[in-house]
Amino acid sequence: MSEPHTAAPRRRLSTEERKVLASTLAGTSIEWYDFFIYAQAASLVFAPLFFSPLSADAPGLADLISLATIGISFLFRPLGAVVAGRFGDRLGRKKMLVFTLVTMGAATTLIGLLPTYGDIGVAAPLVLILLRVVQGFSAGGEWGGAALMSVEHAPVTRRGLFGAYPQIGVPIGLILATGVLWLLTTVTTTEQFNTWGWRIPFLFSAVLVLLGYLIRRAVEESPVFREMLRRRKASSAPLRDLLRRNPVQVLLTALIFVANNAAGYLVIAYFLSYGIETLDLARSSVLVATVLAAVGWLASTLYGGALSDRIGRVRTFQIGYAFVFVWMLPLFLLLDTGHIVAFGGAILVLTLGLGLSYGPMSALYAEMFPAPVRYSGVSIGYAFGAILGGAFAPTLAELLMQKTGWSGSIGVYIMLLSVISFAAVTAVRETKGVDLGVTGSAPTRSAEPTS
Repeated sequence: MSEPHTAAPRRRLSTEERKVLASTLAGTSIEWYDFFIYAQAASLVFAPLFFSPLSADAPGLADLISLATIGISFLFRPLGAVVAGRFGDRLGRKKMLVFTLVTMGAATTLIGLLPTYGDIGVAAPLVLILLRVVQGFSAGGEWGGAALMSVEHAPVTRRGLFGAYPQIGVPIGLILATGVLWLLTTVTTTEQFNTWGWRIPFLFSAVLVLLGYLIRRAVEESPVFREMLRRRKASSAPLRDLLRRNPVQVLLTALIFVANNAAGYLVIAYFLSYGIETLDLARSSVLVATVLAAVGWLASTLYGGALSDRIGRVRTFQIGYAFVFVWMLPLFLLLDTGHIVAFGGAILVLTLGLGLSYGPMSALYAEMFPAPVRYSGVSIGYAFGAILGGAFAPTLAELLMQKTGWSGSIGVYIMLLSVISFAAVTAVRETKGVDLGVTGSAPTRSAEPTS
């Protein structure tokens, strides 16, 4: 009689693997803190500080333009993705991650020093928009490099979990940004916050960037990129090669991200202004509810990455998007009760679907592209998905509310995007376990997903 089979004990993480996870987590958290502090300030204070003349003849226009500046930066994400992708596939993942971190931090710190419209007139909003463009450029190159550093260092059976670490930089960045805003709105009066308090979160970025820079410098280059150098197979024109050989993958990566990014930016930016301005809830209470929702988002993202290591990337995404679709209308019904507990609980439940459709993304995207064009592929697909999804989601949500007077119309909008993203991920052949090395071949055609 044979001995019963017992599973081999899970290998402990090496020192370098721990450093990689710490680096990708710290770096993306700081990058997204910078990105989100702008989005939240645009929802709360930028309209009167930088765009107030626009409301003189058209009430509400300043608020719309302020929210629209959140999306303007997304238009420059593809440029950042192209630049970072080209040099990341030629010079290495690590160098581009340091570059994007420092660029983002510099732009954020300068926003904290920027005079308002009342001080320097029309130059104020123009410079503000320029600095937001720099943030968008940096964000376009950041995610792909962080995703690849984590996934390319990962054991094959734990890529989903490793890839979830740069993903949880989003909720951690949201927790940091919202927590700092909550603290400042608690210890300052409304007048003090609108005069100088809003600047502190932007200036605090300089400290965070220095910390992230020191952590990232200590990490070794991706083993896949080192293999490319040894074999001298780095492409001389990765973008051209990408668009010639892998256009379907680029399109699918963009569409897969659309619904998650749009729904995510409702949590990051729109629900703040909706709760405070439309539902008349206390600002501090709405900020606390957003922090709690971000904690739920963090946990569900880690779980989504780990789950994809067991049941596959495609299946995990499908469950997440089905959840987002089903929850959309109940979400707004609960928000509109005007009770802070229902408000916070509704957003918290939404983050369960967001995590399942975000945690596996790094692993899925990395496994969809061959090594020489991988940085370009994941970065460009992610950037275009962000444009189609979250770039103007808060602005579109506000427009839908103004035109229809029914908050459920925003839910229908996200439901339609969920159908698109569900269909896109269903068109991907399951990638779990594919060889990521230079000699490996990532899937290059769509097919029915495996069970």
